[in-house]
Amino acid sequence: MTLKFTKYHGTGNDFIIIDNRSNIFPKSTKLINYLCNRHFGIGADGLMLLENATDADFYMRYYNADGNESTMCGNGGRCIALFARTIGITGLSTHFLGVDGKHEAHIEPGNIVNLKMQNVSGVEVGDGYYFLNTGSPHYVCFVDDVQKVGVYNQGKQIRNSFNIQNGGTNVNFIDYNNNIINIRTFERGVENETLACGTGTVASSIAYALHTKDSKPEYQVQTQGGTLYVRFNRINDSNYEEIWLKGPAVHVFDGIIDI
Repeated sequence: MTLKFTKYHGTGNDFIIIDNRSNIFPKSTKLINYLCNRHFGIGADGLMLLENATDADFYMRYYNADGNESTMCGNGGRCIALFARTIGITGLSTHFLGVDGKHEAHIEPGNIVNLKMQNVSGVEVGDGYYFLNTGSPHYVCFVDDVQKVGVYNQGKQIRNSFNIQNGGTNVNFIDYNNNIINIRTFERGVENETLACGTGTVASSIAYALHTKDSKPEYQVQTQGGTLYVRFNRINDSNYEEIWLKGPAVHVFDGIIDI
């Protein structure tokens, strides 16, 4: 079988995207893991299928690099919104469905994509960490210097020991200076550090606002792969609405692979 695909990235968080409106893609964990493998396949942090939806422009089905269907991916959502625009099924604005519900996206000049995230209800504040769900579960901890953190070893330990009843957690290490949040993330499902994480960027911005008591109209977050922006309305310390993630989405290449 010959498979057409396209490759996108959002601040280095890279994805294989497939137009699956004809429902021809074999949803095999082994196949998806192979396609995401950087040595033997195409290579990506995750794979997305654009599928039909009855009450939205499309459905975004997201798989981690390990081949398992996963929770919401913020950078993936921004990339698939641009992909949908590129193939002509939406305009500069779209409403689509993800595993966590309905999302809205708007594309600005330069392929800057604004993605509306789900409301956050409940933030756990622990000893040196914050834990919240922004479409995916995220553990956020503050460090002196993110560039000196052993993200793989420390992140893996926390990922496999926290929230284990729900499959573990993503882990974000952040510091901040000059009102800029610096972040590095260990992603479950990828089981390694990624250059950026959209839901982690949102979680870290909320944790930063709680931790510093700093209220801004917009938060600038520096990932390893580029700059993202987050804005939200704070209802109280546990509830946040009108959450938007903003940043570039980049088309890398199109391809065909035999599977």
